[in-house]
Amino acid sequence: MFETVEMALPDPILGLTEAFNADTNPGKVNLGVGVYKDANGKTPVLDCVKEAERRLIDSEQTKGYMPITGSPAFANDVQSMMFGVGHAAIESGRAATAHTPGGTGALRVVGDYLSRMCPDATLWMSNPTWANHGGIFQSAGVPTKPYSYFDVATNALDWDALRADLNKIPAGDVVLLHGCCHNPTGMDPTAQQWGTIADILAKRGLIPLLDFAYQGFAEGLEQDATGLRTVLGKVDEMFVCSSFSKNFGLYRERTGAATIVAKSADAAKAAMSHMKSCIRTNYSNPPAHGGEIVATILADDALTRQWHGELASMRDRINGMRQLFVDTLKAKGVSGDYSFITRQNGMFSFSGLTPEQVDTLRERHSIYIVRSGRINVAGMTEGNMDALCEAIAGVL
Repeated sequence: MFETVEMALPDPILGLTEAFNADTNPGKVNLGVGVYKDANGKTPVLDCVKEAERRLIDSEQTKGYMPITGSPAFANDVQSMMFGVGHAAIESGRAATAHTPGGTGALRVVGDYLSRMCPDATLWMSNPTWANHGGIFQSAGVPTKPYSYFDVATNALDWDALRADLNKIPAGDVVLLHGCCHNPTGMDPTAQQWGTIADILAKRGLIPLLDFAYQGFAEGLEQDATGLRTVLGKVDEMFVCSSFSKNFGLYRERTGAATIVAKSADAAKAAMSHMKSCIRTNYSNPPAHGGEIVATILADDALTRQWHGELASMRDRINGMRQLFVDTLKAKGVSGDYSFITRQNGMFSFSGLTPEQVDTLRERHSIYIVRSGRINVAGMTEGNMDALCEAIAGVL
């Protein structure tokens, strides 16, 4: 069974980290995997998370299984953050949420649901999209196709092509949208463009699936929900896959959620019953710790305020690195206008570096970047910025 098996190709993102960890160069820089780094190049544990964990340890009474969909308190927190406290979809029972092992787990649960309940539906993904999206839905047996999104010539949203493609998608198909901080381009629609997208989805009878992994990393928790809430205001049904890896720093706790919004409370319950069946035959029930951290923080006003402050600090550092990156490239004599990098949102920038240039950066300078040219801006620091931009100037 195993002797004749050939090595699988490494994951394009996590495999990069494996190569980085094996590199002995003390000046190596990892701009590949999507993990926040502080000014010292470390992924911190938020102070509010530490305090919540202390409280949980003191009060924990059991290690018994969680329900298949997780705790109701966590589900309510997820919905309130995404839709807004007291939103009609919540009050009417039209929304149902399952706690999942990270945002990736949420996407796979939705993929399994689509494969089982909507076998004729095609899922449409932006070109480009997160490198793992295709693999997740392929593994779930869901056919996928691309729609236009990014214009590499202008480093901007390809708005005309995006609208044209959405207007060609058959009714009943699913459209995967990035709620904010588009991965890998960092380029999000404006509020007005979100309104147009929502109108097209509603008019053509398309089902939106919002991947909402970075709420709070663009402009703020409320501002970053603009696209999601705009779409929700125009359609009767949708999926949302959310993650707390980034905004709470709970990467290894694998804390995410899959949410269904249906036309009625009864329809939401029926749909969730099938999603529960998908979960039961996959991981059975979710890990408790991360969800309990989130619920503990959001149940306490002081901890919530502390979290808001720490989230704002992460967001501000990323935006500061964007500006410093652009300024340092210019100081190094790199020709061209890279100001588009400051107009992108979240941790990622679509740099325009070619696969060959990315390979050269890795081989000569131990700078690790995904071959698509996607750069994790959060991996930049004041300490590595000069050497990083010097190396990029050399390959350009």
